[in-house]
Amino acid sequence: MILWIAAAIAAVQLLPSLSSVTQNNNTSFLPAYAPSQRAANLATPLEPSGSISIPVVVARSSGQLTSDDTGAIARLQKKLAAKPSVTKVKDAGRSAGGQAEQLQVLATQPVKAGTTQHQANVMLVDNLRSAIAKTSMPGDLQAHLAGQTAVSVDNSKQGGKTGNQVQMVSMALIVVLLLLIFRALLAPLVSLLPAVLVLTMAGPLIAEAAKHGLGISSLAQQMLIVLVLGAGTDYGLFLVFRVREELRAGLPPKEAVAKAVARVGESITFSAGTVIAALLSLRAASFGVYSNLGYPLAMGIGLMLLAGLTLLPATLAIIGRAVFWPSRIQHGIQTGELWGRISGSIVQRPLATLMAGLVLFGGLAYFATGYTASGFGGATSAPSGSDSADGQALLTKYFPRTSANPTQAVFQLPKAAWDDPSVLAAAQHKLQSAAELKNVTGPLDPNGLSLTPSQYIELHAALGPAQNLSPAPKVPAQTAGTARKTATMSAKNAEGTAADVGGKGATADPLMDGKFTVAEYQAYRATAQYVSPDGRTVQYSTALTAGDPSTTAAMNAVPSIRTEVSGVARRIGATDNGVVGQAADLYDVSNTSGNDMKSVIPIAIAVIGVLLALVMRSLIAPLFLIVSVALSYFAALGLAVLLFIKLDNSGGLVFILPFLMFIFLLALGEDYNILVMTRIREEAHELSLREAVKRALSATGNTVTSAGLVLAGTFAVFAVVGGSSPNGGEMRDVGTGLALGILMDTFLVRTLLVPSTVLLLGKWNWWPSKLIHRHGQLEADGEVPVRSAAGEQDTPGDPQAAEVRE
Repeated sequence: MILWIAAAIAAVQLLPSLSSVTQNNNTSFLPAYAPSQRAANLATPLEPSGSISIPVVVARSSGQLTSDDTGAIARLQKKLAAKPSVTKVKDAGRSAGGQAEQLQVLATQPVKAGTTQHQANVMLVDNLRSAIAKTSMPGDLQAHLAGQTAVSVDNSKQGGKTGNQVQMVSMALIVVLLLLIFRALLAPLVSLLPAVLVLTMAGPLIAEAAKHGLGISSLAQQMLIVLVLGAGTDYGLFLVFRVREELRAGLPPKEAVAKAVARVGESITFSAGTVIAALLSLRAASFGVYSNLGYPLAMGIGLMLLAGLTLLPATLAIIGRAVFWPSRIQHGIQTGELWGRISGSIVQRPLATLMAGLVLFGGLAYFATGYTASGFGGATSAPSGSDSADGQALLTKYFPRTSANPTQAVFQLPKAAWDDPSVLAAAQHKLQSAAELKNVTGPLDPNGLSLTPSQYIELHAALGPAQNLSPAPKVPAQTAGTARKTATMSAKNAEGTAADVGGKGATADPLMDGKFTVAEYQAYRATAQYVSPDGRTVQYSTALTAGDPSTTAAMNAVPSIRTEVSGVARRIGATDNGVVGQAADLYDVSNTSGNDMKSVIPIAIAVIGVLLALVMRSLIAPLFLIVSVALSYFAALGLAVLLFIKLDNSGGLVFILPFLMFIFLLALGEDYNILVMTRIREEAHELSLREAVKRALSATGNTVTSAGLVLAGTFAVFAVVGGSSPNGGEMRDVGTGLALGILMDTFLVRTLLVPSTVLLLGKWNWWPSKLIHRHGQLEADGEVPVRSAAGEQDTPGDPQAAEVRE
C-alpha cells in the first residue's frame, strides 16, 4: 500500500498533467494520405509546411482606423515578430469598411525533447497574447487572436476543468452507490481507493508518453477518468463481494482474502484482458482519435488490474472484518441478494425468457436504422468569454467573406499568375457559377476590393510581391477618385521593395510617386493571402451553399465541390488542385471512421473471442457471448436514436458513437460474462446445471448489478457534466449511449438472456471440454456422489444432474 501511495505522489510531482497534452480538433488526427491533407500540402507555398498560421484581428468598436492606429498596428507587428518561433507576420489587409486590420502570424513549431506539439502551441499562443498585452493601443482599439490554434488552446484549458469536474462528481456518485450497496462505511472507500490511486498515476504517465509522440485527444482524457473509475470499481466489487462470501462461510479475514483472490483473480485478470485487447485493437484504426485511444486507456486498465490484484487484497487483509462495519457478517450460506434471486427464478423458464428478450431487444434495435451521424468537427467553437471567442467574433464581423471559416480551392499553375492573369478571372468566374459555392473571393477582389487583370499586372510590375508591402506607403498616394496614371516605377523604387513587416531583414517601403490610389495599393497588398510569392500557387476562399462548413450538410457536399474544383482546374490548365477547409476535413474524417469500423471491429471480436475461449475452456460459449454483446449494442444504439433523434430532434448523434459503443460494450460486457460464466462452471462441479445457474446468479447477481450501476453511473456523469461543457455534444452522446447499453447489458443480457442460453444448450456450453455425465453415480476416480443445492443425492435419470468435469 505504501509503495502505491508513494508512486502516485511521485507521478504527480515529477510528470506533466494529462490536460497539458490533449488536442481538441478531430481533423488533426487524419492520416497523411487523406485528400484534405494532400490539398493542405498543395497550399504550403501560401502557408509553409509545418508552419502554424494564427490570425490576429485589430479593430475599433466604431469608426475607421486612424494614423495612430496604423502606428500601433506596426508596433504590434514588431512585438509579435520578435516572439520565439515566429518566422513572419503578414498583413492580410484592411476590412472593406476600414475599421479592422487582419494580421497573420506564421510560426514554426519544432517539438523539443520533453514537450508535445500541443504544449508548443500553448506556449506560442501565450507569447502572442503577452505581446498584445504589452502593446499600447490608442482609444478603443483592441486586438485578439482567432483561428483554430487559439481555439484549440482555449478548449484544452476548458477541458482540464471539465475533466476535474467529471472525476469529482464520478467519485462522489460511486461512494454514494457503494454506501447503499454495502451498507458499510469503509467498504466503499476500500473499493474505490485503487481506482483513485491508479487514475492519479495514469494521467501523468500517459502525458509523459505523449511527450514522445503519442497523440491524446480530449475524448481520451475524459474516457480515461470514466473507464478507470468505473471498471476499476467493478474489479473491486468482484473481489470484495467474494471476500464477504468467504467470511460468511467462516474463514478468518486473511484466509478469506487469499481464497477470494484464488477464485476471482482469474475472472478479474481475463476481464481486464478483454478490455485491454479491445483497446489495443484500436491501434489498427487509421483515424487518430480511435487509434490514439488504445494505448492510454489500455495503460489505465493495465495499472488497474495490477492494483486490483495487489493493493486491494493487501488493504482488505489489513482492515479485515472492519471493512463491512457496521454491517454484521453472518455465518452460513446466504440466500442471495434480491436481483440474484429474481433472475435465478426467471431463468428457470429459459425458452420463454430468451424469446421475450429477443423481441424486446429486436424492437429497440430496429430504431438503430434511423441513426444519423453528426459532430464530425469536434471542439470547433471557442469557449464563451475567451480571447479566441472575441477574436472569432471580430473575424466574422469584419472579414465575413474571406476569413470566417472559409473553404479554399487551391490550384497549382504551370506559370506565374502575373504572366497570364486571365486564368485568375476565368477560375473565379467558374467557381462563382458552381451551385455548391458562393461569395467567392480571390486575387482580383481581396477583402471586397476589386482589381482588373491589367491592374494586377501593373501593380505587380511596379510594387513587386504583395507579401513585401507595408500597411501604408511612406509617401502618400493620390487620393481616391483621381485618375490613375500609367503604372511604371523607376529602377530605384523597384529596388526598394520591402520585406514583410516584422520579417527579418526588412527594407524601406516602396515609394508610390502618386501612381496608384490608396485603395489600389491596399487591394494589391491583400492579394498576398491568395497568391504565393512565386505566383504558381493560387487559392480562392468561398462560402458554401450548404451552410457552415462544420455542419453535416456541408460535409456531404464535399464530393460535388471537389468535382467542381477539378473541372475548373482543367479549364485553366492547372497541374494540380485540391479543396482545403473544415468541410473537406470532416468528409475525410467520416470516410476514415467508417472504414475503421470495417477493419477494427472484426479484429476486436477475434481477439476477445480467443480470450473467452481460454477462460471458458469452450469454443461454443464465446460465440453466444459475443452475439449477446451485438444484441445489446444494437438495442442501446436504437434507444439512443429514439431518445435523441426521434424524440429530441437533435438531428444526429456524434459520429464516433457506434464505433466506441461496440468496442466498449464488447469489452466491458464480457467482464460480467466472465464473472457469471466462471461461477456457473464452478458451481456445476457440485450441482446440476439448473441448480448451478440458480446458485451462480444468487451469488453473483448483486455483484453484477452493483458493478453495472457503478459503471453506468460514471458514464452518466460523463454525459451530464461533460455534455454541459462547451462543445460537449460528443460527450453527451457517447456517455448516454454507453450508460444505456451497460444498464440493459447488466439487468437483462448478463443475468437473464445469457443464463437462459446456458440452460438451453446444456452440455454444449463447454464443448470441446471433456464432459462426464454423472447421473447420480460415483465418479470413476472415487469422488463423492453429485449433490443438489439442497444437499440430497441426485436421482438416476434426472436430465439436470449432468455434471461437468474438466
